Amino acid sequence: MTPYDASSPQGSRGLTDSFGRTVTYLRVSVTDRCDLRCVYCMSEHMVFLPKAEVLTLEELDRIASAFVSLGTRKLRITGGEPLVRKGVMGLFQNLGRHLKSGALDEITLTTNGTQLAQFAGRLAEVGVKRINVSLDTLKPDLFRTLTRGGDLGKVIAGIDAAQAAGLRVKINAVALKDDNAAELPDLIRWAHGRGLDMTLIETMPMGEVEADRTDQYLSLTALRAELESFWTLKDLAVTTGGPARYVEVAETGGRLGFITPLSHNFCEACNRVRLTCTGTLHTCLGQEDAADLRAVIRSGADDASLIEAIRNAVDAKPKGHDFHIARASAPAVARHMSTTGG
Repeated sequence: MTPYDASSPQGSRGLTDSFGRTVTYLRVSVTDRCDLRCVYCMSEHMVFLPKAEVLTLEELDRIASAFVSLGTRKLRITGGEPLVRKGVMGLFQNLGRHLKSGALDEITLTTNGTQLAQFAGRLAEVGVKRINVSLDTLKPDLFRTLTRGGDLGKVIAGIDAAQAAGLRVKINAVALKDDNAAELPDLIRWAHGRGLDMTLIETMPMGEVEADRTDQYLSLTALRAELESFWTLKDLAVTTGGPARYVEVAETGGRLGFITPLSHNFCEACNRVRLTCTGTLHTCLGQEDAADLRAVIRSGADDASLIEAIRNAVDAKPKGHDFHIARASAPAVARHMSTTGG
């Protein structure tokens, strides 16, 4: 329990930025560590954070609960790979009290799927109803190359376990011009054939990696046009609270999302902020804005001071990001996606 479990004067007014956008969605990174090394996300030889710099599970609970008191309705737990964080199921269980009270609509999870066979049942038990699984290919050899050694079979087994536990699963795939572009229609058919939604994501210029992302960038605007040459795509008004724009594929009967931070950004309706595992609050994925909430809580600050720090950060939320991809240019932001919170 935290002081934010009950309504409070500090939390009685919601979080609205200076552009009138209301923040109702917090993405929380619980670790920068991952058991894969995807080529577009991480360097092959990542240097991970020392334990002392990472928020404890209790600190993560305190900050997330403060956001709930301020009107946040959705929490997404991310990493790195969140399920490699020791004791993470205790965090899910504790945060589940906000579902029971009605203060929170949902807790979701983004995962690479490698640990799902072990955790899917427990996730369902604590109130998680849907998850995103990152999967860019169904070719075992290509999967091993893209993830630098990953086992596709473990991910498929994890998806099987998640569906058996009653979790709704959405597949997220990063569109890579040279590696999986030709395979994407088959991946969509496979997902829809299993009753899974699918979302395609443009590669984003975050963090230094060995590859030049310019070579792999694939505009989803162009890809959609290609898909429409053989499929019928119907725009849907549905939203899951995130940045994806959805269509229904008539021929498969499934739902397909497009996340297009470069070819068509989603800033005008942005309702989300991101908390890193070190307690840094980023109010924009593509800007180097930051508010150090770890420093606030570790200084012994009271609840009102934490609320004030959150409000000040959200009030300064930028109008939009500056993502672009150009050959030999530096990443738009230096931090890796694995430390940002998805």
